[in-house]
Amino acid sequence: MDSLTQIVLGAAVGEIVLGKKVGNKAMLWGAIAGTIPDLDVLSKLFVDNVTANELHRGFSHSLLFSILAAPILGWLISKIHINSEANWKDWSKLMFLGLFTHPILDAFTTWGTQLFWPLDYKVAINNIFVVDPLYTIPFLIFVVMAMFYKRTNPKREKFNRFGLYISSFYMLITLVLQQSAKANFSSNLERQHIQYNDIQTRPTPLNSILWTANIETNDSFLIGYYSLLDEDDNIQFLKFPKNHHLLEDMKNDPLISRLIKLTEGWYTIERKDNMIYFNDLRFGQLGMGTDANRFVFSYELYYDDSGVLNAKERARNPEDASPLLKKLFNRILGNKS
Repeated sequence: MDSLTQIVLGAAVGEIVLGKKVGNKAMLWGAIAGTIPDLDVLSKLFVDNVTANELHRGFSHSLLFSILAAPILGWLISKIHINSEANWKDWSKLMFLGLFTHPILDAFTTWGTQLFWPLDYKVAINNIFVVDPLYTIPFLIFVVMAMFYKRTNPKREKFNRFGLYISSFYMLITLVLQQSAKANFSSNLERQHIQYNDIQTRPTPLNSILWTANIETNDSFLIGYYSLLDEDDNIQFLKFPKNHHLLEDMKNDPLISRLIKLTEGWYTIERKDNMIYFNDLRFGQLGMGTDANRFVFSYELYYDDSGVLNAKERARNPEDASPLLKKLFNRILGNKS
């Protein structure tokens, strides 16, 4: 999830663990714990795009990292707050829960997390987008309200827990909506007599009303959209040929194997303007339907002067965000045109 959501979750967890003993200090350190796993994004300063994306949500988002880091961080905090009612074990417990609830929440999103690192398996439930205001804003409001009460005031705990209950309930709702959307995608594929190998259903940005699905067939991928506000359940699928043959001799390069592993097999190859692009389908398109001209995550494949194959992530233009959001909102409302 986004940084704000993780801060709020960490603060709420910190309050539950130590709020009665140390007040807002518990929220502060819980919020800090909630941001620590995402420090792996700093790897982009030292390694290439592909390696950075491989490292993201890896070790720092694992159970092992939480177990190892919590007592160290707990000891450091206990030295900072020497006169606190909380001891080293209390702070270690807070840090563990603050660290580990971060990847637990991330596991519900599309990217997934290596909760069981060093195993390669990523947990990705795909039922909530990485930024969802309906999850974050109510949660944030109740946590902030709790901050303004003394640590001994029962209203503080009440508001904090209420925020957690609302966010958790919303998460359960998205799981139900995901299954409903997936059922509709599947029934449309059956009615249209489309044979497929796999299907992946996820929400579109910033909401849980408009859902999209990637469908794998033998030689292509299909993408469809379904809004809970659509007047009918009919879905038109867009077809994207796999074009894996365009890799030619590149297919034997270790970099291609890494990209295939990173995308979990959800990729297409595109030739455009004499360039070869490796498209990661898991995060959808920049745009809606036929208006979309590329995928969110796409890598330009090229050989450098030494003959080494490289993959450069294609830049995204921030100026495109406003019109894309307008089209997204219209489609959420059920406008298919």
